[in-house]
Amino acid sequence: MLHIFICEDRSDQRELIERLVNNVLIENDCNVDFAISFDNPINLLNYLRKNPVKNALYFLDVDLQHEMNGIELGAQIRGMDVSATIAFITTHSEMAHLVFAHKVEALEYILKDDPKKMEIAIKECIQLACERYMRGKHSERKYFMITTGGSAWNIPYDDILYFETDTDMPNRLILHTKTGRTGYRGKLHHVTAAAPEFFACQRSFVVNPKNIKHVVTARRKKQIEMVNGDIIPISKSKIQELLDRLERLE
Repeated sequence: MLHIFICEDRSDQRELIERLVNNVLIENDCNVDFAISFDNPINLLNYLRKNPVKNALYFLDVDLQHEMNGIELGAQIRGMDVSATIAFITTHSEMAHLVFAHKVEALEYILKDDPKKMEIAIKECIQLACERYMRGKHSERKYFMITTGGSAWNIPYDDILYFETDTDMPNRLILHTKTGRTGYRGKLHHVTAAAPEFFACQRSFVVNPKNIKHVVTARRKKQIEMVNGDIIPISKSKIQELLDRLERLE
């Protein structure tokens, strides 16, 4: 989710920017969290140190009536999040050159003299930040490649439920995803070697821990329930290791 932060010392101007941002979010179906607005740069920096985020969008006033101005604040934010999108909103057009001096790499320098132009500029900033966020999110998505029928297929990790050995055909696996199943030549130890994120729960099964719904550890019934309802056996010796893995995912 894209996070948006505002830092503006004047309450009337801060409320105006908040309203303009909210107007854009209402009009556009964006996966955005309008997190918090601040009147003090130190409070914003302290919040980010305690709650680090990536790819966030910042609307910063330049003259914050503080020993740290908005451009210096932007430089510190850039140091904490190189992927941040930073826009300055100000009445001080003559200070624009400081953006370059501090190497902030700002997206926009928005003047406060015309609220309508402000709203248009804010809208454009949010739309571009959303596009950047989605591109970054997609680029971080991991894929598992299988070869079948002479073609290579990249399967998103998030869609993979589990792998099992094909009992009818040697050296063949069945890959189960959220949308179906596919058979291909392979061995389970090759799966875990290529993707350590997956877990060998039994000699014939490798599961994706992120798609486990429940682990049954009863004395006479030890099994894994996947998010689609499939039941997978698990070796007694593997239970604690899997539970530890799931705890780290939380």
